[in-house]
Amino acid sequence: MKRKAPVTPEAVIAPEILDEAKRSLDTDRATPMAKCSVCGGDANPNPVEQLCWVCRRLKISAWRDVESQVPAQE
Repeated sequence: MKRKAPVTPEAVIAPEILDEAKRSLDTDRATPMAKCSVCGGDANPNPVEQLCWVCRRLKISAWRDVESQVPAQE
């Protein structure tokens, strides 16, 4: 029994369609993305804190952890 040759994505999708899709991704963003100050990923261009969604969620969960801890009383 013969095996079929692997199909590459370039063989399935025409190069013109791939080029048009890549160009449309650049125009989809209405505002230019800023870089995250922690990891360097795409972040919202908020001047107060330039964090990507992952770093922002980590920051929020760290705040919750600190607030949920009961202060030790001596």
